[in-house]
Amino acid sequence: MEEKKEFKKDQKRKDNKKPFKKAPTKTLDEIIVETKAVVKVTKGGRQRRFSAIVVVGDRKGRVGLGIGKANEVPDAIKKAIQDANKNIIKIPLIDGRTVAHEAIGTAGAAKVIIKPAKAGTGIIAGGSVRAVLELAGVRDIVSKSLGARTKLNMARAALNALQSIKTPEEVARLRGKSVEEILG
Repeated sequence: MEEKKEFKKDQKRKDNKKPFKKAPTKTLDEIIVETKAVVKVTKGGRQRRFSAIVVVGDRKGRVGLGIGKANEVPDAIKKAIQDANKNIIKIPLIDGRTVAHEAIGTAGAAKVIIKPAKAGTGIIAGGSVRAVLELAGVRDIVSKSLGARTKLNMARAALNALQSIKTPEEVARLRGKSVEEILG
């Protein structure tokens, strides 16, 4: 009869392999913005594949956008989630609910304007911009979409706008002033 040995967390194994670790817990939420069929025409006929756009975030200031293409929809979604996890950005939230100042983001012909809002306003945005703002953890914000309405470019423009936001501390440091002077 063989005896089973108990291993403590991060204890080295006798066969010199990596230490035992628990499986990571899933902390990011996902929203599938769009799935669509894309077709490549070749001399042999049409090749049909699927494209997926996914937004991931922890609703606490981290958000990412990813695109995936595959022969089947579930595979395309998996690829998009992996891509989104690689492209996560951190955004500063004021009081954990809104952004510090107005910002404009562009991607292609799409343009998104985001403005801070007072408590209780909610997320006033549409389509893929709403998905990005929700998963970023913004609860009170007003946005306006201008130009082209493609879902991918709207989401990218919203991310660009969020990325361009600076905290009052960053602005004070850049201007060589104190935070009180900046806030008035």
